[in-house]
Amino acid sequence: MARPIVTAGFLAAGFLVAAFVLVVAFLVLRQDRLLYFPSRRLASSPVDHGLEAADLSVVTDDSVRLYGWWIRGAGQRVLLYFPGNAGNVADRLERAKRLHDRLGLDVFLVDYRGYGRSEGSPSEDGLRRDGRAIYRTAIEAGFRPDQIVVFGESLGAAVAIDLAARWACAGLVLETPFLSVREVARVHYPFVPSWLVRNAFDNGSRIADVGVPKLFFVAERDEVVPAAQGRRLFERARGVRELYVIPGARHNDTDVVGGDRYWKTWEKFLAALAPAPSPRTGGKGPG
Repeated sequence: MARPIVTAGFLAAGFLVAAFVLVVAFLVLRQDRLLYFPSRRLASSPVDHGLEAADLSVVTDDSVRLYGWWIRGAGQRVLLYFPGNAGNVADRLERAKRLHDRLGLDVFLVDYRGYGRSEGSPSEDGLRRDGRAIYRTAIEAGFRPDQIVVFGESLGAAVAIDLAARWACAGLVLETPFLSVREVARVHYPFVPSWLVRNAFDNGSRIADVGVPKLFFVAERDEVVPAAQGRRLFERARGVRELYVIPGARHNDTDVVGGDRYWKTWEKFLAALAPAPSPRTGGKGPG
């Protein structure tokens, strides 16, 4: 009489194991779809936000053409703005306007491959190449390394860290940064073995290679990247660095919730860098 019960138990266990394997396999095979959320449609343009801007066309070292804007500022410092993983650069124009208006910066805002009008498909290696190509374009436009500030939010923090670890710049600003994609995946998908997550973006192992001054903005109530990861990344950094944990802020409302203190922290950081050079000279301009 016990045999049917045992058999049913084995069948149930087998079903659960099979379901677990299928879910893990789906997450592993589709992990790029869980990391990158590009949009091709541009909802607005700089002129809609009262910004003076020139179109940028950037070619990477693997021949992918990227598109975006050079938002004109005072010409003394340029911010290379690397956004998060969703939408496209048009969705960052309101934020770019606040950075431009409050801080007087030129802003390079260019879509990663596969986003907006940019060619290709996103990948870890590809985004790193995109960051380096945007940097080269800023140099060709006449900005010197000591006029370049690198800014990365969320996924863009990984692009920014890689760039600042390889190339000279004035400073690095990170917003809602993470230790690595594997660490973030451990939070949201704890049942998936870390070694199956092929997108590393291992900021924790790269941040010590960044020698320029660094500013970290961490959202206290971040629902995507736990604030503890931003704190740990800050602790692994070396040299001049500052951490501002924004009380009550979530992943996408840092500057709004941070208010005046948020902007004063930016201003203090920029003022502490080497004196702002005279406006750029030379260069080919946008191409």
